[in-house]
Amino acid sequence: MQITTYGLDLAKKVMQLHWVDMETGEIHRQQLKRRALLEFFANREPGIIAMEACGSAHYWGRELRKLGHEIRLVAAQFVRPFLKTNKTDAADAAAIWETVQRPEMRFVAVKSEAQQSILALHRMREQLIKIRTMQVNQLRGLLYEFGADLPQGRQQGLKAVPNALADLEGTASPMMMETVRQQLKRLDEMDQDIADIEQRLTLWKKGQEAVTRLMAIPGVGLLTATAIIATVGDMKSFRSGREFAAFLGLVPRQTGTGGKVRLLGISKRGDTYLRALLTHGARAVVNFQIRNRNPWIDKLLSRRPHNVVVVAQANKMARTIWALLVKNTEYVAHYGRNAAAIA
Repeated sequence: MQITTYGLDLAKKVMQLHWVDMETGEIHRQQLKRRALLEFFANREPGIIAMEACGSAHYWGRELRKLGHEIRLVAAQFVRPFLKTNKTDAADAAAIWETVQRPEMRFVAVKSEAQQSILALHRMREQLIKIRTMQVNQLRGLLYEFGADLPQGRQQGLKAVPNALADLEGTASPMMMETVRQQLKRLDEMDQDIADIEQRLTLWKKGQEAVTRLMAIPGVGLLTATAIIATVGDMKSFRSGREFAAFLGLVPRQTGTGGKVRLLGISKRGDTYLRALLTHGARAVVNFQIRNRNPWIDKLLSRRPHNVVVVAQANKMARTIWALLVKNTEYVAHYGRNAAAIA
């Protein structure tokens, strides 16, 4: 029995389908309303449904998988080369269908509702931090116009605001002073919102044994561990630790011709949020080990710049995370040296 492959271009209201009848070779193109999509596939034999990994793709993937179909999500950047003509819904669906036929194509795993819920918390926390930073910077700049020079750093700067307002009591207008106080109140509320999200992540962590194991790795905290579990899910979808590091954009870009390959800076591809979390954790590890003399880091620092060593440490952490999740083991400090001593 030949399995039919469908290319599905998602949209808010009207979906576009593209498939080829395996017996006759006839090409089918069909538009479906959102409410009719599940009904259509419920009446079809189980097949392969390919979609771009875009908004609502994971939701539809879960729903269509319940009907017995195999779901394959493809990154949009891999679909673009197969777009033969102007960008239309029909052309997009045909390009998706063409892309999924490639023998070595890489696919995105369908996320569960729990994974998407945790990622939603991370996204909301990240946005709150951005807004908080913007408001603190604006407050610093506005008060500077009245001669108040706040110290560097968010916490130190906010602590100095009440004294600055007291000094400006006789010079600045009352309406401006009251507006600044309201801004400070909003910042306190924002701090509480961020703390509440982190508390929810902590509660979720208690039921996730994998998160606890990842947090034993130096430089991997609550945010990094929960974000990795929620983003990746099944780490076995990556064939090696290097492939996982490449997914995070922590490996060098390559360029070459005629058999000569040059390594450039890190590719910065993949998940920007995860890469930032790992890099921040790696920077803390490198700065700590500089004071406590780690041989591996010392050797790297002797011949490479500090930021290069930080990225190398982040790459090492990513490979360690892959190994712990794939092999279902606990983190062991100085694993390489211990293995060499036993040998």
